[in-house]
Amino acid sequence: MSAGTPAPPYYAVIFSSQRGEADPAYDQAAERMLALARQQPGFLGVESARGADGFGITVSYWSSEEAILGWKQHAEHSTIRERGRSHWYRQFHTRISKVERAYSFGE
Repeated sequence: MSAGTPAPPYYAVIFSSQRGEADPAYDQAAERMLALARQQPGFLGVESARGADGFGITVSYWSSEEAILGWKQHAEHSTIRERGRSHWYRQFHTRISKVERAYSFGE
């Protein structure tokens, strides 16, 4: 499902991760983080996918670098991020990019 972003420019935070063993607490935390992110100033949308092997990519879209920093510094997000490092992920990478152009096809 597409995030329905506005016309560029805007920013994308690309989070790729390899999950460890399944944990129902992870799914609950992910739902909570999405609900919180949607309340943050500058949040534009999110797209996410995870394979059966546990590899996933989540791309969140933001209006500015300041909005991204605000989300990074959110207290509850920081707590869950640390839990991810210690319990849920074998590895992850975060990349931040500025979207200069965007193209689409379809409905």
